[in-house]
Amino acid sequence: MLTALEVFTTVVVGLMVGVEFSVAFVINPILGALPGDNGLRGRIHGARMLGAVMPFWYIGSLVLAGVWAVAGWDDQGAGLVVIAAGLLMLSVLMSILLLVPINNRTKAWTTESLPADWKEQMGRWDRFHYARVGVLIGAFALLATALA
Repeated sequence: MLTALEVFTTVVVGLMVGVEFSVAFVINPILGALPGDNGLRGRIHGARMLGAVMPFWYIGSLVLAGVWAVAGWDDQGAGLVVIAAGLLMLSVLMSILLLVPINNRTKAWTTESLPADWKEQMGRWDRFHYARVGVLIGAFALLATALA
């Protein structure tokens, strides 16, 4: 049963890393290259859609890693899982403190009601997101190593 939890947790976190990596290095650069305000419209829609799903994914990943850490406390890779859970906790805190406030503002924007500093806000969100992706990659690498 513990092996199933380990594999499931690693897959859930790995998929989340893939989505967030894709947002940072594929989706947002594509949206940024679109003419006019089309890219901004895509980012607003993404803020609404992913903003509704990602909190459950982040918290669920943290809970799964925490359960794995407790259930596998006597296993050889337990320390790696605890560190990974700590990184997942950091990613949740980064989200709540840094990214969600910007995301919440973005969700309410329309092309007619853009703040003057919208480009700066998008740039700030991107920088915070790059850092969060790095944290998530670290957590995933630790979980994968603990699994192996």
